[in-house]
Amino acid sequence: MSRRNRPKHFLRLFNDKSLLRISYERLAEVLPPSNIWVITRDDQIDGVTSEIPEIPREHLIGEPAVCDTANAIGLAAMILQQCDPNGVMGVFTADHIIRPVDRFAASIRCAYDTAENHPDSLVTLGVVPTQPHTGYGYLHRGQLISPGAYEVRSFREKPDRDTATAYLKSGEYFWNSGMFVWRVETILKQLERLLPANYSLLRQIVPDSSAGAHDSKKAGADFLRRLQSPTAVSAYSSLPRVSIDFGVMEKSDRVLMCTLDCDWLDVGSWTSLEQILSSDSAGQIAAVAPTVSIDSQNNILVGDPNHLIATIGVENLVVVHTADATLICPKDQVQKIKNLLDRIPKEYQ
Repeated sequence: MSRRNRPKHFLRLFNDKSLLRISYERLAEVLPPSNIWVITRDDQIDGVTSEIPEIPREHLIGEPAVCDTANAIGLAAMILQQCDPNGVMGVFTADHIIRPVDRFAASIRCAYDTAENHPDSLVTLGVVPTQPHTGYGYLHRGQLISPGAYEVRSFREKPDRDTATAYLKSGEYFWNSGMFVWRVETILKQLERLLPANYSLLRQIVPDSSAGAHDSKKAGADFLRRLQSPTAVSAYSSLPRVSIDFGVMEKSDRVLMCTLDCDWLDVGSWTSLEQILSSDSAGQIAAVAPTVSIDSQNNILVGDPNHLIATIGVENLVVVHTADATLICPKDQVQKIKNLLDRIPKEYQ
């Protein structure tokens, strides 16, 4: 269902709302909408404007190339530094489902307070695990530093089932949410120390202007003009690709964690819908598309509102219909979709 010009966070699968829209509305419960920015690929800016018309164009940062999260965050931090050199920024992804919002808001406020009270630290959110999930990375919680905030002893990669079960029993391990809060100055210093080549190239695009603050509209507009220059495009496109976790968080000795104790789901596969959408008496989940089923159960059916999906005598399938492609696979093999996507461009131009 996802395409280059219609990525996952634009799909309206949840009460006719996209994941991006849901993420914005969740943040708007905690932060003033005027303080919310979006960074995405340059060719997705129009889609973001359509989904979140409340955000001014100057707050939409379009990357000229895909260079992973450390560079995207560094770029955003440098722009926000122009708005407020002493500012505190949060980083939130656009493809999460988090409920209820009030508990999310409490955790975010804890993270912002922690970043203010421990200005040299990087604060991350650790989700209280509800199962021994093997598809998430983990944070090993250390000692309590302040109310609601803990040291992070280490980051752990996606574990096997036995290791994940041991993590859950210990009570010391939390899912790595990929959401962060820190002072702008702090993350930039960490980037300069740990990823100096990346930092240097980013500074060619957004020079250090921390000596004087600008309003956000001017900072955003100035940046948009600079990023469109051939020099900026060349510099950004040549950035070494690296994630913020690998490039900074796992190497820093200043990481703190606030807990996020609520329903949290990184929507990474079609079977994720089972944890979000309600099913009928046969255990079937239908998203968007009208469906008719006979002797069928425990299927996930996704499609177009004008296209009927009908099933007879099948179970435990994922069926996804779009105008130009249809997917049919057993639920327990959805992880092979990545392999399928690798093959399609080679066999069908």
